[in-house]
Amino acid sequence: MDVTTNGQVSFWFSDIGGLPPRRAPLPGDLSVDVCIIGAGFTGLWSAYYLKQLAPALSIAVIEKNFAGFGASGRNGGWCSGEFGWSRKRYLAKGGRAGVIAFERHLRGTVSEILRICAAEGIEADQHETDCLLYARNPAQMQRLRDTLAEERAWEIGPDRVDLLDAGAAAERVRVPGALGALVTHGVARVQPAKLVRGLAVAVERLGVRIYEDTCVTGLAPGRVTTARGTVRAPRILRATEGFTHGIAGQEREWIPLNSAIVVTEPLPAALWDEIGWAGAELFGDASHAYCYAQRTREGRIAMGGRGVPYRFGSRIDQDGQTQPETIIKLTEILYRMLPQVRGLRLDHAWCGVLGVPRDWCATVGLDPATGIGWAGGYVGLGVSTSNLAGRTLADLVLDRATERTVLPWVNRRPRRWEPEPLRWLGVHGMYRLYGLADRQEAESPSPQTARLATLANRLTGR
Repeated sequence: MDVTTNGQVSFWFSDIGGLPPRRAPLPGDLSVDVCIIGAGFTGLWSAYYLKQLAPALSIAVIEKNFAGFGASGRNGGWCSGEFGWSRKRYLAKGGRAGVIAFERHLRGTVSEILRICAAEGIEADQHETDCLLYARNPAQMQRLRDTLAEERAWEIGPDRVDLLDAGAAAERVRVPGALGALVTHGVARVQPAKLVRGLAVAVERLGVRIYEDTCVTGLAPGRVTTARGTVRAPRILRATEGFTHGIAGQEREWIPLNSAIVVTEPLPAALWDEIGWAGAELFGDASHAYCYAQRTREGRIAMGGRGVPYRFGSRIDQDGQTQPETIIKLTEILYRMLPQVRGLRLDHAWCGVLGVPRDWCATVGLDPATGIGWAGGYVGLGVSTSNLAGRTLADLVLDRATERTVLPWVNRRPRRWEPEPLRWLGVHGMYRLYGLADRQEAESPSPQTARLATLANRLTGR
């Protein structure tokens, strides 16, 4: 499948006029109160809240490329406040009450991000809406029912999630053969590059210094070594998410899982009338190898999915360029979900990496002995989760005991990933099994989840 542009970081930057000019690099050795590695959502939210709480702090953000170069400027624009991990992973540390508190804080991130956008004048095509997950076979529909039952059982915002039958689902978006859809209220669509770039400007206004084109070569208590000088700081925050493996000593901390997106040309009004999707809802499905999509500000469809999930040795892409086979897969998903768009031009394709811990669950923390903090492992939910991470890291840096610092994801340290080739085999085996499970379910009248999917989850501890 031909595509007009492949790579160049993402369509979101093309949408705002192309890649931004670079800020100045680190000019040499520097001493500050807090050094943050990474100018994505996590690093910038941390800087923002630190300055709100302690305006006198001196803060330097060190970025290898430019603010928003990574997942923060390449994601699907889902600001969902979703709890997308295994609750069981957090029960041992926080109990039921702790998990409920964690979820409620996460769900509050959507309104918090919208509040900051309004306060700081950030225009990121933000649109408060619903999230729709469609089921196209009985097994998928049963998973949606199970998800609804679990949400209600946890008694966290019981009115947040609803289940639509086939007729009601078709009134929202006309997905052929859909049996129903799960609706999550209180989410938002954003243009991620606009959001991260606007946030960078906001933190600079507060006095934070962002140094771009500065590659970190070493990290130790009180010291960040770069190719352009050494930054000394009593508190250091590692906000590198899917790029964490590139720091010496962190090679197996989190693996960089690939995700990719294609964007269509703008759809004519008549075609939108045929499809529906009038509320610009976040849009996806209940398959194991799931897809995620948004209707953009100017009426395009951005459709994302995994493609080639992981590159051997934790290799990453070159400026977002993705493989032809990934573009083919995403096009097939787009046509399967919305065959009405066949024949439309694909204007852009790209990919990026997100950080995945060994237990597939997000974590945030700070080691008081070393002064080094971290956050990440969002597994694709970083637009909203990074906001809570930033607030939590600000509390931890300032030694503030708050309701955030006792949440069960704080100071969790899952074990490291296996060396190669085991992790490559594990991740690719998992997604191969997911693909087979999806095909089995598509051909079966059974409402039971395919056993191959259960085996895939056990294979990698998901």
